[in-house]
Amino acid sequence: MAEKLWKGRLELATDKLVEDYTASIHFDGRLYRYDIEGSIAHCRMLAECGIISREEASLIVKTLGEILQDIEQGRVALDPSREDIHMAIENELTARIGEVGGKLHTARSRNDQIALDMRLFMRDEIESIMGLLCELRRTIIEAAEKYIDVIMPGFTHLQHAQPVLFSHHLMAYHEMFCRDFARLGDCFVRTDVMPLGSAALAGTTFPIDMEWTARQLGFSKVAANSMDAVSDRDYLIEFCSVSAILMMHVSRMAEEFIIWSSPEFSFIEISDAFCTGSSIMPQKKNPDVPELMRGKTGRVYGNLIALLTMVKGLPLAYNRDLQEDKEPVFDTVDTIKATLRLLSKMLPEIRIDREMMSGMAGRNFTLATDLADYLVRREVPFRQAHSIVGRVVQHCIRKGKELSDCSLDELRTFHKAFGEDVFSFIEISNVIDRRKSMGGTSTSRVKEAIARARKELEACKLYSDRVGELQMTPCSVRP
Repeated sequence: MAEKLWKGRLELATDKLVEDYTASIHFDGRLYRYDIEGSIAHCRMLAECGIISREEASLIVKTLGEILQDIEQGRVALDPSREDIHMAIENELTARIGEVGGKLHTARSRNDQIALDMRLFMRDEIESIMGLLCELRRTIIEAAEKYIDVIMPGFTHLQHAQPVLFSHHLMAYHEMFCRDFARLGDCFVRTDVMPLGSAALAGTTFPIDMEWTARQLGFSKVAANSMDAVSDRDYLIEFCSVSAILMMHVSRMAEEFIIWSSPEFSFIEISDAFCTGSSIMPQKKNPDVPELMRGKTGRVYGNLIALLTMVKGLPLAYNRDLQEDKEPVFDTVDTIKATLRLLSKMLPEIRIDREMMSGMAGRNFTLATDLADYLVRREVPFRQAHSIVGRVVQHCIRKGKELSDCSLDELRTFHKAFGEDVFSFIEISNVIDRRKSMGGTSTSRVKEAIARARKELEACKLYSDRVGELQMTPCSVRP
């Protein structure tokens, strides 16, 4: 059993079951880069403030850089008997340079150390997810441009309602993902707070410079209260909340892909690359990828509830319960990133059945509202026009026909205001292009929305550009 760095107070060795139960290195080991980055900045600050010598700091920083390289190149494995990533790295440091390595932990605690690691981790992951959202938004915009001439039935209550452009339907999801992007940006602001120097809970007696450390690590502000700094998990809860909303939007889109790909709709066909077959039914092509996107939404919801439940009854300041914040957050990050990558890849490969969509767009009386609007333009009060067209629909149902199949004489039996131009008025392309109200489905409005979306996307292009970089080097370590 490895010797504990905090062994001085306790007489008895920790029970092996306790060792296994309390260990976190098997999941917080992924924070090693951030732990080293924070330690390097902390060490430099200690030297800057005269708390340790510059020679000692230089040796510590150099060795931490070597440890990082050795971990990444597989030359050293972190000791699994250590409690957590902090102890493992500190133990490796002292094993290499002796007692001077023990000076690194001056003026800090594991409490503010892990708070720092998680904030460094979350800053990079939020930016990475924002980049992936930009890519998804770009994919949606391109699909909306490609299918600008496709008309489909719009639905309410999953019943045919009114004709809309398929591009308009797609751009509705773009709006949802724009809000998700903005929420992640807001979450980043509250994540970008430097806690290191708060120590265990009360601050430190050493003359440290937290602002200096914050500048080294690129934080925009320093925590205002040491007790809050080590026990705050609001930013993680907020991230999981934003992620739950984001996954809800993904799930809604996935649900429509699933429904639309069914034989009853046949609006789309999902590429074979994103489907699976059946172990017993040879004919099956199952939309497993969107089904899993829908299903994984539940686990992200569960991660949010886990965090809220964990924190709800905790007294100030740090409690070991907070160790349980990492796995739900890590799982949420991994689920969101994998889902967004896959959705961005799947969407362009979906085949759209233009004829089926357009053919269904005018069926099941989706033009009824426009027929009522026609009467209103002939000075019939809307409520009366609504009633008249309702009776026309009843007539068509009895006769087994659509509104456009009625003759002018038939329509005039319901009201004399119907004229020769009524059939042009309810021609489906005209129906679409009359809806020019802000946010409407007319071709001109949808093209405006697409152009506006492209312009907005340019403003966040820096996140897309950084995605690959962040995946390769999630933090900036400067030994």
